[in-house]
Amino acid sequence: MSSATFKGGAHPYEGKSLSEDSEIKVLDLPGEYVFSMSQHIGAPANPCVKVGDTVLAGQRIGEAQGFISADVISSVSGTVKKIEPRMQVGGQPQMSVVIESDGKYEKLSGTGKKRDLDSLSKDDIRKAVKDAGITGMGGAGFPTYVKLMPKNDEAIDYFIANGSECEPFLTSDYRLMLEEGEKLLGGLKICLKLFPNAKGIIAIEDNKPKAIEHMSKLCAGESNIEVRALKTKYPEGGERQLINAVTGRYINSSMLPADVGAIVDNVATLIAIYDAVVLNTPLMEKVITITGDAVKTPSNVKVRIGASYKDILLAVGGLKGEAKKLICGGPMMGQALFDLDVPVTKPSSALCAFLHDEVEENPTTPCIRCARCVSACPEFLVPPLMVKAATHGDLEGFEKLNGMECMECGTCSYVCPARRPLTQIFKQARKMVMNKRRVEAAEKRQRDELERIAAEAAEAARAAALEKLK
Repeated sequence: MSSATFKGGAHPYEGKSLSEDSEIKVLDLPGEYVFSMSQHIGAPANPCVKVGDTVLAGQRIGEAQGFISADVISSVSGTVKKIEPRMQVGGQPQMSVVIESDGKYEKLSGTGKKRDLDSLSKDDIRKAVKDAGITGMGGAGFPTYVKLMPKNDEAIDYFIANGSECEPFLTSDYRLMLEEGEKLLGGLKICLKLFPNAKGIIAIEDNKPKAIEHMSKLCAGESNIEVRALKTKYPEGGERQLINAVTGRYINSSMLPADVGAIVDNVATLIAIYDAVVLNTPLMEKVITITGDAVKTPSNVKVRIGASYKDILLAVGGLKGEAKKLICGGPMMGQALFDLDVPVTKPSSALCAFLHDEVEENPTTPCIRCARCVSACPEFLVPPLMVKAATHGDLEGFEKLNGMECMECGTCSYVCPARRPLTQIFKQARKMVMNKRRVEAAEKRQRDELERIAAEAAEAARAAALEKLK
């Protein structure tokens, strides 16, 4: 039987052999830990500690603000040194709590105490996930408890564990499936308790036969959970592509997976759910891959959130030459780094270091109208027309071409023989459209408020006039 897949996509060099056999190594690093209050989609958390406070590992240091937000938890014990903006991976400073670790890693009372899953209600499970500060750990960092609260629990047909890990060079999820598969299965079973009609699917690309075999053995006695092999193709792990490959259903940017009866969580997220619900342990650690041809010892490491990439790289042996390219994440969707002194956050997945910069070494040439980007786009877009609209500042035309459906996966740029920076152009155009929408929304709110004030004034004047007539 052939593996399931989606239409479009590409086959970039995988690079996984560098680190796939590296077992997860735990790194407890000394020194300063930086906790951004914006490690998730939605409103930033609000610091709930002050400078000079002594904190424990597992203690909440940032309080969620609003429904789409998430708590931030200290991963170390120590003293709050500063609360100030600190530079993050994206190159922008974000309000952060800075803690000097005491090296003892003393935990908040009750952390790690096992709970009886059978005694927990749906509300108990969702509260445990919320209190643990869990967000999506394989992508944009959407607050997980919100995902677990669709409008109708009974309308969910599929709960998909995303084990695709389609991004080149990354192997952290692969190692988690091999080494912590029992927790992954436990986390999936916890989520299935919330949705009575849902079937559990563990989706794994077929370039990971050991993970497929291992998880299949663990699931052998489960009537409502199965392992599904997917064709190895980028971006198979994208939420929209994964849902399509597993269920045959489609979603777009205006929809949520729950709209088509599906919920998707990364395997690391499901393991975090198990830790939170069963072991009363909030999200404090992250397994990331340190890899690339410039790294002396490509590794998979479990680090405490807030640790510096610079310290982590040194702990695994550092670089074996001058790195021409440093990327947080993978080479397709990751972000270039100019400074390694930035912290690991909840969505962090990898640090890639390369001896060569292919973008710099392969200059851009004019488009040859080959349409490879059109064939490869997993969202069925037409990149040449989108580029024309974007570069001419035609934001309305860009929107009409469904440019906002672009998921910035980088597939079009990868297959382009002219090496045109298509994804970067679309990313900038999307930002401009979103800024335009925000401005228009603010102007509309202002007009509505002025109209309300004018209407109230007119009503007051009318009432006054009527009173005079009396």
